[in-house]
Amino acid sequence: MIDYMLALKIVQVILSVMLIVAVMLHSAKGEGIGAMGGGAKVFGSQKGVEAGLNRFATTVAILWALDAIVLGFLSYHK
Repeated sequence: MIDYMLALKIVQVILSVMLIVAVMLHSAKGEGIGAMGGGAKVFGSQKGVEAGLNRFATTVAILWALDAIVLGFLSYHK
């Protein structure tokens, strides 16, 4: 039988890799440092693939954070 802490750690690693890949797949916006001063402009709306990728990355990030919180809570109370 697999330990639940080990399973959560494995899930954490898988979610980490998925989040890195999702962020790397985003297209570059070309805003650069001008975005800090408000000089960057966004042209048009998001395409279907980009919107889906944003949803995927957000979902994975939320799952990653929840897994990290559960791991931290369980390791603290162990």
